[in-house]
Amino acid sequence: MCIMKNLFLILSMFLQSSLVLAAAQDHQVLRDSVTAFVQQQTSALPGKTSFQVDDIDSRLVLTACEKLEAFLPTGSQLLGKVSVGVRCAEKHGWSIFVAVQIKVSLNLLVSTQQLSAGHVLQEEDISTQTIEVSQTGGLINPKQALGKVLRYSISSGQVLREDMLRAPFSVVQGQTVQLVVNGGRFTVRNSGVALNNASEGQFVKVRNQAGGVVDGLAQASGVVEIAP
Repeated sequence: MCIMKNLFLILSMFLQSSLVLAAAQDHQVLRDSVTAFVQQQTSALPGKTSFQVDDIDSRLVLTACEKLEAFLPTGSQLLGKVSVGVRCAEKHGWSIFVAVQIKVSLNLLVSTQQLSAGHVLQEEDISTQTIEVSQTGGLINPKQALGKVLRYSISSGQVLREDMLRAPFSVVQGQTVQLVVNGGRFTVRNSGVALNNASEGQFVKVRNQAGGVVDGLAQASGVVEIAP
């Protein structure tokens, strides 16, 4: 009787273990879900993209789920080492994070020589180079750089970024400018002296002929537009 009881207990434990294993979520399905998500999200990125989905800890046991949803945590970007989430969109669901290594190679603009602050970029100053990036910000189109002014000195081969450049000044401090007030049916013109540097579209303070100081928007060719 005791032997039969023990056999029944062992058989019962075996069946319970089998049911648990049968109901466990397949890790490969999770990795496939992450792979499909990353492929979709990176398909529109410029350049060449490659990625590797890390293995999931084999000790992790999750309830099998038919409704899996991959997602990117708020504030994350699909570049470098990132964690992609997978959630079970069922009652009493769960969520985990899977590590992914994402590499993006871009044809970026680089300087062909050492350049000093204040230099206006010309065609001979830049070239393109295929570079594996770990963060965004590099320029890819020469139109983004040509005619712009360097904010500070850079070395040869340095990747050009938007924060390195500024538009050329259309008005410089001490310059005599033309003040223009457009009132719809009338236009008033006067002259004044710029009190600060400004690129086209930026605000500039101007001392007018009466000695007052007015604010306006710098335009091309030393013109400052004043609101009526």
